[in-house]
Amino acid sequence: MKTSPFAQYIEEVLKKHLGESIKLKGAEMAHGGSINECYILDTNKGKYFIKRNDAVDFPGMFSEEAKGLNALRSTQTLRIPEVIEVGHFKSYAFLLLEYLEKGTPSNAVWDKFGEQLALLHKHSNEHYGWSSENYIGSLTQNNTNYNSWAEFLIHTRLEPQALLALTNKKIDRKLYDKLQQLYTRLDSVFPVELPAMLHGDLWSGNFLALASGEVAVFDPAIYYGHREMDLAMTRLFGGFNQRFYDAYNAHYPLINDWQKRVDICQLYPLLVHVNLFGGGYVHQVEMIVKKRTL
Repeated sequence: MKTSPFAQYIEEVLKKHLGESIKLKGAEMAHGGSINECYILDTNKGKYFIKRNDAVDFPGMFSEEAKGLNALRSTQTLRIPEVIEVGHFKSYAFLLLEYLEKGTPSNAVWDKFGEQLALLHKHSNEHYGWSSENYIGSLTQNNTNYNSWAEFLIHTRLEPQALLALTNKKIDRKLYDKLQQLYTRLDSVFPVELPAMLHGDLWSGNFLALASGEVAVFDPAIYYGHREMDLAMTRLFGGFNQRFYDAYNAHYPLINDWQKRVDICQLYPLLVHVNLFGGGYVHQVEMIVKKRTL
């Protein structure tokens, strides 16, 4: 990448951003999942982070991601990498970001993370949803506005994923029908709260303890939803440090028995994983649905 036409183009983008010449010295490939190629760019003016993918396969992915990052950044709660440029070069779409130096998640970092997520969730909106469709992983995410959380959860989250899984034979008709039964019970499951600004994909791979002692989050699937969705997502792949949950609850107390609703909140990301990866995620969905439809 160092001497490629794409690299030269990015040098020009950075030159425009900085208002002075810049030279790319190297590019180290970084982890970016199965969708994107990601690189840490080393320049004579410091490091930057870039991700790129096929513009045809994932139309609008990076522009929506940039929109989500900028919306989160505008709340001045969590640390969000600055969006430098989102654009296209030949067949590539790319997102160029500020580079953030990794640190170690200390107790103080976990405390701060919980407090800052609580502050983010206090940013509210009139409706559940978002102003445009975006992505969760490589799948499109419908964000049509609803006044009811249960209606939003059913029609924009659970049912689109369940129908996709049924169509692609990732789940059988029996499980699909059981999900339909579950939908009729959701209105009585959740306490009524104002829509909260959510990260939307808040697992351990999408946050970073920084060398500065701050906490950064990235790769959002942003929308206004029930705040328990973000908390449940943090518990899906092993959970975060308990200090995070204690700090969150101290600054924005959760309604009683929120832990008993975690499984329902996890159904959406689990169905996404069913559609992306299949395997054991189907069993996890089956266990939740069985428990909730007895």
